[in-house]
Amino acid sequence: MSTPSLLTRQRPLPTRLSTADLLRTTADVAEQIKDGAWAHLLPPAGGWPTDDRWCRQLFADDELDVWAISWVPDRTTELHDHGGSLGALTVVDGALAEWRWTGSRLRERRLGAGAQAAFALGWVHDVTWAQPGVSPLVKGAAAPGSTAPALSVHAYSPPLTVMSYYEVTEQQSLRRVRAELTDVPERPKR
Repeated sequence: MSTPSLLTRQRPLPTRLSTADLLRTTADVAEQIKDGAWAHLLPPAGGWPTDDRWCRQLFADDELDVWAISWVPDRTTELHDHGGSLGALTVVDGALAEWRWTGSRLRERRLGAGAQAAFALGWVHDVTWAQPGVSPLVKGAAAPGSTAPALSVHAYSPPLTVMSYYEVTEQQSLRRVRAELTDVPERPKR
């Protein structure tokens, strides 16, 4: 009887939920937001911050937390991971840019309304607001000539408790610069 090598042995996930489960959850909650089911937890029309990000926890239990997050220009989350949590997002309105570390470089992808992304363990990325526009969900949030925030739904399992932050070195590798205990996802950097 042979022993499996370390290279073929798979680590157990820290949760019974998969990234596919988290994608379904964020898609369902995004549709519920569009239908007004979460309006009591969202800023009213005209009340959305346009100079800083906003977030609100919509649901939490022992294995899952779900957040609504607004995104505005000139705010970045920094390159980060989600510690021991899997994650996923669905863009409700507007657009986001995700800069993901591929192992040798940063790669950008744009996520418009309805687009989704899942984050496996070890996924390192930065998320930013990506496009100007007038949002039907946050109408009245932006003054004429300014831009409306984007809105996304995020889910983490197990619930998010720590995030590590990274920089890209001159040798094109990642260096962890700090880790923070947190109960707020995608904390903005100015």
